[in-house]
Amino acid sequence: MSVDVLIIGGGLIGLSCAWRSAEAGLDVTVVDPEPARGASHVAAGMLAPVTEVVYGEEDRLAFNIAAARRWPQFVADLREATGRDVGYRATGTLLVGAHPDDATALADLHAFHTELGLEVAWLRGREARVREPMLSPRVRVGLHAAEDHRVEPRAVLAALLDACDASGVELRRASVDRVETDGARVSAVSSSDGQVLQAGEVVLAAGAWSQTIDGLPDAARPPVRPLKGQVLHLRDPDGQPVLATTVRGLVDHRNIYLLPRDDGRLVVGSTQEERGFDTAVTAGGTRELLDDAATVVPGIDELELTEAVAGLRPTTPDNTPAIGRHHLDNLVVATGHHRNGVLLTPITAEAVTALLAGGRPDPLLDVAAPDRPALAVSHGRREDTSPALEALITANRTTGGR
Repeated sequence: MSVDVLIIGGGLIGLSCAWRSAEAGLDVTVVDPEPARGASHVAAGMLAPVTEVVYGEEDRLAFNIAAARRWPQFVADLREATGRDVGYRATGTLLVGAHPDDATALADLHAFHTELGLEVAWLRGREARVREPMLSPRVRVGLHAAEDHRVEPRAVLAALLDACDASGVELRRASVDRVETDGARVSAVSSSDGQVLQAGEVVLAAGAWSQTIDGLPDAARPPVRPLKGQVLHLRDPDGQPVLATTVRGLVDHRNIYLLPRDDGRLVVGSTQEERGFDTAVTAGGTRELLDDAATVVPGIDELELTEAVAGLRPTTPDNTPAIGRHHLDNLVVATGHHRNGVLLTPITAEAVTALLAGGRPDPLLDVAAPDRPALAVSHGRREDTSPALEALITANRTTGGR
């Protein structure tokens, strides 16, 4: 079997690349044992280039802002293709500090925002509570970023599955057993359903499992590792929304977010844990999230806990994704999106489609070049990987990373 494009991975990145590529007239197949699951299914859906900016990562700011500005058109195109509402809400984000040291940290962050030319409003605690009455009286200060929005990732995934189907994308529910190469190109991909697939172009969008694909030359392995994040879903028993906007909090310098859904759910997250491919939900992680969330919004104690789940962020050494052609002539990588996978979905799909069609992506994507120095020293190397993690990687290769 041969197609124009074979995409390894069926999360937000893989499915959006498949849809846009099929729209461009390419014959596309996606291989994933559990499409629309993984980290994409766990993600909260913050589109937050402003409140996500951190010291030392300023070089990605223009890229992230450009990504956020792609979302309205992406949503409109998905709605036209599928008729689905994907929960895109332009309600802004409120970042608050609970304790004196947190207020000082927010003042420093606001100065950093100003230095970067970002429009972020400084609010006193009382002004923040006018915007969100459920905030704790202990909240001392707040920052309001009007341009940071939100979306419902699971609704986006459902829409992308429909859009791919309508565009003729073939979805193979199987894992990738091995990639064969002839030195310069990917020559074939063997899947767990016994198929040997050939394609003019191969897109590696397997998230945290992108480095584990068997058969890839070491130089073609993007240096991606899993970073575990635990997330909780709470719900008002009457279905009433607890918050109107996304609230991000600093609690003793720990980050917490509370993201509302239209149906009354509240998504609370997220931990950051170096645990390899472990996706167990732990009592400690749950307790930490609930304690910090209750410090910011005490009323959550009255909510139902409806879901606790953990996902694996695909993370590179410099926390920036790898998007572009890489080592082999017909291999395009689109992975390593760390905490911004949802935000970067439209711009990644646009870039990958441009490459597959023989074009040049937006120069803003140069920051995500797979051959940049920060990644070149790490390609194919796992010097800090424990024997236990090596065993997990080996096991994940046999299941296609799910």
